[in-house]
Amino acid sequence: MAGGGRRQAPPREDVLAAAMEMIAERGLEKLTMAALGREVGMSSGHLLYYFGSKDELLLRTLEWSEGRLGAERGRLLTRPGTAAARLGAYVELYVPDGHRDPHWTLWLEVWNRSQNAPDEARDRQAAIEGAWHRDLVALLAEGISRGEFRPVDPDRFASRLRALLDGFAIHVAIGLRGTDREQVLGHVREFLADGLLAPS
Repeated sequence: MAGGGRRQAPPREDVLAAAMEMIAERGLEKLTMAALGREVGMSSGHLLYYFGSKDELLLRTLEWSEGRLGAERGRLLTRPGTAAARLGAYVELYVPDGHRDPHWTLWLEVWNRSQNAPDEARDRQAAIEGAWHRDLVALLAEGISRGEFRPVDPDRFASRLRALLDGFAIHVAIGLRGTDREQVLGHVREFLADGLLAPS
């Protein structure tokens, strides 16, 4: 770095945004502490000082990305319209955009690393999952109360729907043949029509 003064470290959010952008543009395998440091003008040592490990960097990046998705989900779920239309928007937000979707690529890596993660890190992942689940349960309960949905148990149905979405989302994110985004959305719409939507 030219000049004699010390450069101030970028805000942590800028580092997380840069990490997410690197995953989107180059893939997770190219996200190293050294490469990220070059991107944000910090040494890999400084990054390790701030984050402690690559596992923590990845989890913080996921939390940052989920914060943005959570805000978008909140806007979708509180907009006017039927519960069924908002459920469709929830599903579309949940399912990856396609092969190597950066958010899902990051999720899969964090899930994979969580097998040996400390309880605190696993609790933070559970908090992310819990937010998606609570929003879905509330939406289902609203649709049931308005007569749009069949009188299912909202918590149990939400668990099954999210398991279905997770399975399909993984297929889309890894690029499994025969499971592109539009096909997956079609399968989910059929599942909802068969098990949830009240007959008109």
